[in-house]
Amino acid sequence: MTTAGHILVLNGPNLNMLGTRQPEVYGGDSLADVVALCTDTAAQFGRTVRAEQSNHEGALIDWIHEARGTAAGIVINPGGLTHTSVALRDALVIPEVPIIEVHISNVHAREDFRHHSYVSPIAVGVIAGLGIAGYGYAVERLCSLTS
Repeated sequence: MTTAGHILVLNGPNLNMLGTRQPEVYGGDSLADVVALCTDTAAQFGRTVRAEQSNHEGALIDWIHEARGTAAGIVINPGGLTHTSVALRDALVIPEVPIIEVHISNVHAREDFRHHSYVSPIAVGVIAGLGIAGYGYAVERLCSLTS
């Protein structure tokens, strides 16, 4: 694996509402808390993070395309696009870097439609149900895999 590049942390639709949206499901931490955790974790390995969030599938795909040749790995919480977007899945193979899929809640303990992921089959790992701590674990693992 490569040592070049940052860790790209992507968050999909509605994740900008963390801390206010359904705190009983997603907890009280904000997206800024997620970014701070990822940044601090990467710094422990001498690495940097580029963090982006969008409610628009095309913006996420554009950032994934930009990651080719620049990012060492991708942490992604696709939100609802996890269960619906073949286009996002297809984009994620383009950078040819390891991907870890993260979900704050345990999607397997929720509605049936949340049990399927288009991302999981192409990810080196999936973390679900550990709150925002899952992001830190994902960044740590990608830093180890790409050192």
